[in-house]
Amino acid sequence: MRDNIFYAYLARMKYINRWALMRNTDMENLEEHSYRVAVIAHALAVIGNTYYCGNYDANAVAVAGLFHDCSEIITGDMPTPVKYYNPEIKDAYKRVEEVANDRLLSMLPQEMQPTYEPLLKETDQSVRRLVKAADRLSAYIKCVEENKVGNKEFSKAAESIMDSIRAMDLPEVNYFADNFLQAYGLTLDEMD
Repeated sequence: MRDNIFYAYLARMKYINRWALMRNTDMENLEEHSYRVAVIAHALAVIGNTYYCGNYDANAVAVAGLFHDCSEIITGDMPTPVKYYNPEIKDAYKRVEEVANDRLLSMLPQEMQPTYEPLLKETDQSVRRLVKAADRLSAYIKCVEENKVGNKEFSKAAESIMDSIRAMDLPEVNYFADNFLQAYGLTLDEMD
């Protein structure tokens, strides 16, 4: 594998569509999703630091959010109901993601790999927890946006995702949900 194609591979995130099993009124690709997760993860870190005596590096959390799904450039987006259908599939998919991340790392010069390895492999558990929460919040926001334009396909998903968000029982996440999520259902005119 050539060690100079990593960034060109990352640029292909825009070709990976999400929510493959759902009828979408507005397609969301992996690049858009990763940006949204990065912004929300950063916000969660700032909220944690501001209101809950956290000690997060908000910039590092945001960068982890940008890279959290990079393996999907190789694997594609596995729909959640399939990915978590049973423990065997979940474990097998986790191994596939590890192989994909190793392959992505091999696309970098060896000297640069140690910088990207913790991003692709999410080694810091506190960062990983915030990025996972941001990932779920992003999914919930997608459901809100689809429901807002009348697409009821996402109604049940919104309920189950919100249940999983609340089950995380993280004060930063609850604060974001209680104070910022409602605005995603507003129209532009309602935001003025």
